[in-house]
Amino acid sequence: MTDDDRPQIEPDALDDDELFPVEERATAEAALEAAPENLRRGVEVIRSHLKHLPNGPGVYRMFAAEGDVLYVGKARSLKKRVANYARGIGHNTRIARMIAETAAMEFVSTETETEALLLEANLIKRLRPRFNVLMRDDKSFPYILISSEHPAPQIAKHRGARTRKGDYYGPFASAGAVGRTIDALERAFLLRSCADSYYERRTRPCLLHQIKRCSGPCTGEIALEDYAVLVEEARDFLSGKSDRVKTELARAMDQASETLDFERAAVYRDRLAALAAIQSNQGVNPRSVEEADVFAIHAEGGQHCIEAFFFRAYQNWGARAYFPKADKSLETGEVLGSFLSQFYDAEEPPRLVLLSEDMEDRALLAEALTIRSGRKVEVAVPARGEKKELVDRALSNAREALGRRLAETSTQARLLAGVQAAFELPVLPQRIEVYDNSHIMGTAAVGGMIVAGPEGFLKNQYRKFNIKPEDLTPGDDTGMMRQVLRRRFSRLQKESPRDAEGRKPEGAPPWPDLVLIDGGQGQLKAARETLKELELEGVPLVGIAKGVDREAGRETFFLEGKQPFRMPPRDPVLYYVQRLRDEAHRFAIGTHRARRSKEFVANPLDEVPGIGPTRKRALLRHFGTAKAVARAGLSDLEKAPGVSKAMAKTIYDFFHARGDAG
Repeated sequence: MTDDDRPQIEPDALDDDELFPVEERATAEAALEAAPENLRRGVEVIRSHLKHLPNGPGVYRMFAAEGDVLYVGKARSLKKRVANYARGIGHNTRIARMIAETAAMEFVSTETETEALLLEANLIKRLRPRFNVLMRDDKSFPYILISSEHPAPQIAKHRGARTRKGDYYGPFASAGAVGRTIDALERAFLLRSCADSYYERRTRPCLLHQIKRCSGPCTGEIALEDYAVLVEEARDFLSGKSDRVKTELARAMDQASETLDFERAAVYRDRLAALAAIQSNQGVNPRSVEEADVFAIHAEGGQHCIEAFFFRAYQNWGARAYFPKADKSLETGEVLGSFLSQFYDAEEPPRLVLLSEDMEDRALLAEALTIRSGRKVEVAVPARGEKKELVDRALSNAREALGRRLAETSTQARLLAGVQAAFELPVLPQRIEVYDNSHIMGTAAVGGMIVAGPEGFLKNQYRKFNIKPEDLTPGDDTGMMRQVLRRRFSRLQKESPRDAEGRKPEGAPPWPDLVLIDGGQGQLKAARETLKELELEGVPLVGIAKGVDREAGRETFFLEGKQPFRMPPRDPVLYYVQRLRDEAHRFAIGTHRARRSKEFVANPLDEVPGIGPTRKRALLRHFGTAKAVARAGLSDLEKAPGVSKAMAKTIYDFFHARGDAG
């Protein structure tokens, strides 16, 4: 290559003495002349933007030649930060690689550095750049909701956008923790957990009332005024006023005992026991920390673990371990800071955030969280006292969780090597997709896809498919599998097209290295034909047929171009494949049951235009069931309380036009 062929650095970009001191300029340029060509090209791209950049705060993005975002960063001064990259030397391997791949840049100026931090976190979560620290698990946290849109408020688990009116309590670390707490709250406060549609249909108390886990407001077993008192007690308990609630319950129990009303005293006794069970199951409950999130980070073996504890109302509401994707060259403080800005992009921050170590932008993060939440948020690194004990406990958990993960990763690598050998795969599988269907005689049919890789099950990448019954015979498992695979791989073709050599655009969704089908020769044949219709080749397919009498350990495996075979009964690879198959089965069945339950509780009256909760309740009380409403004549509907002649005609026409009354 001649000097004329090498990328030329624009000399005007180096004229700023503040950014490029004269005494350093010659040395830097000499070193850059000897650098690889791709690094020089990247520096040229970066320097081309320097002259037009402001000294103010903002966010910058680096793009690869294919258009993929390589990195998103924020800066107090865009000009100074980008000038640091424009030197082209003195960077670690990660930064040098990032500069060398940069083909374009984009910039957004902001009013303050705080705004830049918030925008950076949002873009990282949305774009998932390769060189940033990334949260692997960004699934939203579950909360407890006590609704306020119904005369008899419901207590329920809630995840996602807060669209329902009511009070939200959380976050809880897991759905299991929410479930256990709601069970105990039902025993303590006798609140209903049923859906509004189920509530409206009740004509007599349900089983939960019989086992003393609901006060039965649906059938008038308790007056709505008295039920409101129970709701208020539950809100007080979840808001940190547990001592007051327990004191009042104890006083009511004593009064009932003094009047020899032992049955009522036993009710209060059981409620007190339920409250005690909630607090004892929550582990360490701090005495001086009412509301805080605690984060501790530990690094080992090139991986990072961040343990998060959640404390609300002086109670421990669980913990969760995160394993962010981060370059091993990064300091733990950098990883923690980037993680927290992404974590609180979607979560409501508490008044106090405790950290195991300091980070460069701690004050800036506190300011950003204060702006987002509309109240003062403190971010601190405690040095002593109970807060330090909480951080130390989180750090110990992070250390243990990362140790377990490293051990599991080593075992997982050996198992994947065994899978590669058993199924004669061309590469070590990094992504295994397993498919299964679930239905009852074709009703509520769903397909499930689970994903596994070197880090175990990737639950945030599981997918469910509501199978469309068109052109399918009820119970046609083969047809269902065809539909699921057609929908899955058609979408993958659009989102992640592969070239003739099997390469896909960088940043596009990954293709599976192995597809396991729960089924025998017939299911495998259907899968092969489906992929052939889509003109897809090179996707390894394996069918798993259950053993005789569905006995585990005697599964038969089907591969194209190879005789069916079995693995040795004690082969660890066999156990691993069984776990994959069983997980797909569990996921498909769970999805099917959820869909079936939803269809079961659906009330046809919900679809009638103009019928709200009050009118629906009146109709059900008058006729008994939705089916009786559908069969009722026009004159009978007009006699129902709260139903005008026009509304009666609307209801009558709705059901008889659809033929539901027959």
